[in-house]
Amino acid sequence: MPTTENQSDNLVSQDRSSQENRLGTGSIPRLLLSLAAPAITAQIINVLYNMVDRMYIGHIEGIGDVALTGVGVTMPLIMCVSAFAALVSMGGAPRASIMMGRQRKDTAEQILGGCTVMLVIVALILTAVLLLFGRPLLMAFGASDNTIGYALDYMNIYACGTIFVQLALGLNAFISAQGYARTSMLSVLIGAVCNIILDPIMIFGYLGFPAMGVKGAALATIISQAISSAWVVIFLCSRRSFLRIRLKNLRLRADILLPCLALGVSPFIMQFTESIITVCFNVSLQKYGGDLAVGAMTILSSVMQFSMLPLQGLTQGAQPIVSYNYGAGQLSRVKKTFQLTLISALVYSTVLWAISEFAPQVFVFIFTDQAALGEYAARVMRIYMATSLVFGAQIACQQTFIALGNAKASLFLALLRKVFLLIPFIFILPLFFSGNEAKTLAVFLAEPVADLIAVCTTVTMFTISFRRLLKNGVR
Repeated sequence: MPTTENQSDNLVSQDRSSQENRLGTGSIPRLLLSLAAPAITAQIINVLYNMVDRMYIGHIEGIGDVALTGVGVTMPLIMCVSAFAALVSMGGAPRASIMMGRQRKDTAEQILGGCTVMLVIVALILTAVLLLFGRPLLMAFGASDNTIGYALDYMNIYACGTIFVQLALGLNAFISAQGYARTSMLSVLIGAVCNIILDPIMIFGYLGFPAMGVKGAALATIISQAISSAWVVIFLCSRRSFLRIRLKNLRLRADILLPCLALGVSPFIMQFTESIITVCFNVSLQKYGGDLAVGAMTILSSVMQFSMLPLQGLTQGAQPIVSYNYGAGQLSRVKKTFQLTLISALVYSTVLWAISEFAPQVFVFIFTDQAALGEYAARVMRIYMATSLVFGAQIACQQTFIALGNAKASLFLALLRKVFLLIPFIFILPLFFSGNEAKTLAVFLAEPVADLIAVCTTVTMFTISFRRLLKNGVR
């Protein structure tokens, strides 16, 4: 008779086999829904860490608008922290999925182990940099004498929790890559719920806690991230996970890590350049529009970040299906998955565009009750989000390049939109206008102009590449 332990092992093994088989044979619409819905929820919950902070901070009596602008200046550095997690995990996770499709579990676990070590090393380096150079970086990123105090209060505490952010964001991608979408969602849900509960307690001072203001928001965030990262690590070390973190794989190997980092460069650039772009926006807007324009940009970037999450969650849900079936040579399933992803993304981005153009107040007044700031942000949102209706095609095509392991194409497209187009437009477009008000609006106009050109280029490249893949097959 089998022992209870053996029965448990058999059940876990059967669950793993069923999970892997589902990616290769299950109904694609059902698979995409089952994987994307929790992934979208997880993405939305994840951003609540910083969104909730800004919502509460913007409503601090007497200083809400200035404090919100100060915390907004920290966003480029926070995006950098997330970008380095993406560099390691968003290259490692798709490669792990591809190896699963090729029935190479040992290699997939070596990828997981190597990426875990890399995330820890990156976290320690980032913590040192943020603590040593936080003030000059924040001043360079658009802080003023009025806002630098709030920015430093938030950043210095957040920096101490960098390792929790790296592990929570980075390793959770490997849970999603295995198709455990609900577990991935729970990983961020636990932390987000903690943050939502702790924020008002620590910001405004409830239940005997002193009112800590901006510092309380940062402290609530890193405590929540610590809880989330603990959940992720425990799961990936347990027998519930198909791929497990094993002591023997916790080492740096060039042949394992370099292909992951090469593929991760594209999502890294996408996120890292977001911080550079925020700096460029803040510097240019501070020059022409002052603190009011920078405050509006904080709201717009928050809305953009939040509104793009369903698209990111959708493509994250599609990634293990595309990567696994690409690795298994089932190109017809790859094609069907992409088509469904593209249609879903375009429907969503069209709805987002309609709300942004015809009812921007729905988004804006979540972040501020200051009439002047709210009215100004609603007005410039119509410019900033003008071409967001076609952005679904950009995300679907670019992320599918990553899922297929095409590092070169995904890297070029990431550089095109943000580095080659958007950053130059931020500084060039105002030169064609006269008066500070018109120049300020021209800065916001840079976003839709760059987006439109990038979408046209991305769709053209993907169409050519995808047709060639379907014709020639997997190499």
